[in-house]
Amino acid sequence: MSQKVLSAVAVGERQTKLQEFEMPELSPEEGILRVEIVGVCGTDVSYYRKSQEPRILGHHIVGHIEKIGENAAKKWGVKEGDRVALEEYIPCGQCEHCRTGNYRACLFTDPRAGGIRYGATPDSLQPSLWGGFSQYMYLHPNSVVHRMADHVPAEEAALTLPLANGFEWMIIEGKAQPGKVVVIQGPGQQGLACALAAKAAGAEVIVTGRMTSLRRLELAKELGVDHIINIHTEDLQTRIHEITDGKMADIVLDVTSGGTAPITSSLEIVKKGGMVILGAYKYQEIPNFNADLIIQKMLTVKGVRGHSYQSVKMATEFIASQTFPLNKMHSHNYGLHQVDEALKTAGGEGEPSPLLVTVSPWS
Repeated sequence: MSQKVLSAVAVGERQTKLQEFEMPELSPEEGILRVEIVGVCGTDVSYYRKSQEPRILGHHIVGHIEKIGENAAKKWGVKEGDRVALEEYIPCGQCEHCRTGNYRACLFTDPRAGGIRYGATPDSLQPSLWGGFSQYMYLHPNSVVHRMADHVPAEEAALTLPLANGFEWMIIEGKAQPGKVVVIQGPGQQGLACALAAKAAGAEVIVTGRMTSLRRLELAKELGVDHIINIHTEDLQTRIHEITDGKMADIVLDVTSGGTAPITSSLEIVKKGGMVILGAYKYQEIPNFNADLIIQKMLTVKGVRGHSYQSVKMATEFIASQTFPLNKMHSHNYGLHQVDEALKTAGGEGEPSPLLVTVSPWS
């Protein structure tokens, strides 16, 4: 009798259902991952809130190689039993984007272009096991895996991809380094991950947030950021001027959810010749946007999303170093039968004070 795999499938708007799937037979180029832990991402929450074709969500995945084909083992440099972090991308490996290392832009792994990606692919595409909210996952021949140190606690390992985004946006794209002042607007999971990356680069880091984010601002201080600003009780521009002795910020990153006001304020608090990085979709136009300020201050404005192989490698090494108290970012853990609760909590509709919410399929 073939082995069955238990998975939590998003079957409708705000609804998941436990289902069993067949354990797939493997070619020499494929593998199977035994899922250890999965971080719940805002993208998972957005999918959960839609009515769409059923799929297994979850793409911030850490696990152990359960089975692996001979060719896959050679290509990925791993063997059965190895602990790995899995990227969500399944790139073609042949297009210009892939050949130049920018495989996150590959259309083959862009769900909006009909591509496949872990945590976003309908289960109608065989062998169905495309998401982390499952006991096991299928490893496509084009999967991108990274070794994860065995001594790292599971909840810290689950931060790999948010931290990879942080290293990508702050260091590779933003050039954060000693002597630079970095402002992070938005103290959520991604904002704090970016703050940690900027601190690891040696920059002076300021994190801003609203009255509703006081606990997260306090956590930012516990994680080692230099300054926090509550924009409801303090004037943002005045405080940045005070902290920097009038020089203002070298780099400002907006990762806030909701409105466009932080984009406008980012342009105001960045110094002449500085950089504003936009890392959060707003899904709306910016009213009364003063583009002349970009010219006047000779600014670089850059949009960012995702990570590269290099930034994920940086993240796994950073996590393994245990330099920062990453366990403080973990707020909730759920079992496979509680995926609805996990998604609701991560989306601010469940248990209070969510930050890093995880699912452990075997708990």
